Amino acid sequence: MTTTATEAHGRCDTRFEAVRQAFAENLETYGDVGAAFSVIVEGQPVVDLWGGWADKARTRPWAQDTLVTVYSTTKGLTAICAHRLVEQGTLDLEAPVARYWPEFAQKGKGDVPVHMLLSHRVGLPTVDRLLTPRAIYDWATMVKALEETEPFWEPGTRHGYHPLTYGWLVGELVRRVSRRTLGEFFRDEIAHPLGLDTRIGIEPQHDHRIAEMLSVDPPPDPAVRRPGLGARLSERLRTAFGNISIEPNAHNSEGWKRSELPAVNAYTDARSLARLYGALSMDGAIDGVRVLRPETIRRASTEQAAGPDAVLPLHTRFALGFWMSTMEAPMGPNPRSFGHPGAGGSVGFADPDRHLGIGYVMNQMKPGLTVEGTGRRLIDAVYQSI
Repeated sequence: MTTTATEAHGRCDTRFEAVRQAFAENLETYGDVGAAFSVIVEGQPVVDLWGGWADKARTRPWAQDTLVTVYSTTKGLTAICAHRLVEQGTLDLEAPVARYWPEFAQKGKGDVPVHMLLSHRVGLPTVDRLLTPRAIYDWATMVKALEETEPFWEPGTRHGYHPLTYGWLVGELVRRVSRRTLGEFFRDEIAHPLGLDTRIGIEPQHDHRIAEMLSVDPPPDPAVRRPGLGARLSERLRTAFGNISIEPNAHNSEGWKRSELPAVNAYTDARSLARLYGALSMDGAIDGVRVLRPETIRRASTEQAAGPDAVLPLHTRFALGFWMSTMEAPMGPNPRSFGHPGAGGSVGFADPDRHLGIGYVMNQMKPGLTVEGTGRRLIDAVYQSI
């Protein structure tokens, strides 16, 4: 069978034909190289599309089982693990982090409650020292650096996105409470029961299924860069990624694949993201498998902070570990939608009013840290169809 770059494989209910068309146009005209998009409505799959190429050379077609790293879309998965522990009665959102993680109390952090780690209000968007590019693959090094860093602002007085540190902060809390790594906990408690093809860190036997991530190349002259987040990064955000260095092309490296980076390195397909958030949109269960209880979801998706972000140059809204939709960074038209976008364009989210779960993954990154361009075209097409 001959495969073309613009061919959309999979299934799409008739009323969502506009989504199929937008998906094909993304591949043909709007810069997607390879991608997948899935939608669950009322617990039922209505869109499951994939197409394009899984490598820069365009020799390997994007297949039904292709996986790709999704950057900060990972954060929503990590949040679910924490809420699972809350539900099980082993983690108290109001308790000091130091109750579970005594070393965290250093540098005036002894009274910081658990919920501030989830809502990006703890004041640790980075660490206070310059680390080597490979330090992110050493869990103990990152945890120790966070223990020894004084918050950049008084915890609780403002909110600011924690692009990388969120993963070690929440991940170490999960590890201390559950005696499992975040990746192990997610696998055992969420992925396997729900049948998700999703991993935080990935084993070598899946390498043949991994799509090559393609970085965006900004124009050489800053004067011609498009307006938007990618051209307006705040000084603190540059510091957050500077003190915690990431080696060039890290997202395709062995270190990235084999480590657990619970803020940024989940490997998944769109189908799994849509299924997970489809469950959350339906009071926490799908096909008889419960992810979280309804009251847990209501608490987890309640806004905790909103307004100008201390790290990102835009207004943000955060629930307890979830990104909430805003005018600047929408996840559909419903302000109650919650989930998480990833750098370059991926996203997974739930719309609890429409009982809708959406997952979008791709390998050609776009400028910025929120859902823009091709992802937004697909989401808009979904809402125009329902």
